[in-house]
Amino acid sequence: MKRSLVLITLTLLIFTMRSNAQSMGHTYKTALGIKFWDGAGVTIKHFLQENHAIEGVGFFWSHGARITGLYEFNWDISGAPGLKFYAGPGMHLGFYHDDYYYRDHYHSGTYVGIDGVLGLDYKFNKAPINLSIDWQPSWEFGDNAGFYGSWGGIGVRYTF
Repeated sequence: MKRSLVLITLTLLIFTMRSNAQSMGHTYKTALGIKFWDGAGVTIKHFLQENHAIEGVGFFWSHGARITGLYEFNWDISGAPGLKFYAGPGMHLGFYHDDYYYRDHYHSGTYVGIDGVLGLDYKFNKAPINLSIDWQPSWEFGDNAGFYGSWGGIGVRYTF
């Protein structure tokens, strides 16, 4: 189901990009909005320099909450105005309920982890809307230490 949603979203994003061409380079300084996946969160992205941004995500889901900070390197995609590829490192702090069952046992408490991010970012021409889709693999420390590859999401943000 998640893969189908991602494929549909990418297809719509590609068609939208073709009909809404804009100049190269980032066209916003800060964007604030929501991010969806297996739950939802608040996201804010701010460009420090033309191709360097920081992003904060406060994510809430049925098993707790997670606060993530990311440093993102952004690159224009040649021939696709308004579209950027981004990647970078980050870290998170997770707060999980005791009903969080993963890897054959229940988890609860507060956990720290390191993250990475790979994604696409698109800014609409003549509209203060930004869309993103990304994958945020992470390594979490503690009694549930290990690799978690199911984080990421689809973001919709207002730009200013």
